[in-house]
Amino acid sequence: MQTAELPLHEIAIIAVTRALAGAGVALLVAGKFNEDQRTTAGWLLLTIGVLSTVPLAVSLYRRLR
Repeated sequence: MQTAELPLHEIAIIAVTRALAGAGVALLVAGKFNEDQRTTAGWLLLTIGVLSTVPLAVSLYRRLR
């Protein structure tokens, strides 16, 4: 198993991106909003969560090499 040291602020950023993606998925399946609002908010949060993960994953991959 490979290990990499991460500063606290990067761990926090990773946690926030996972939370955004999770919130997006939750809104997509929840019934609290009308369908249009739920779909728009869900896809927006999911997209932000996924897109913000890419640079973090690349940074972590470079540290492991």
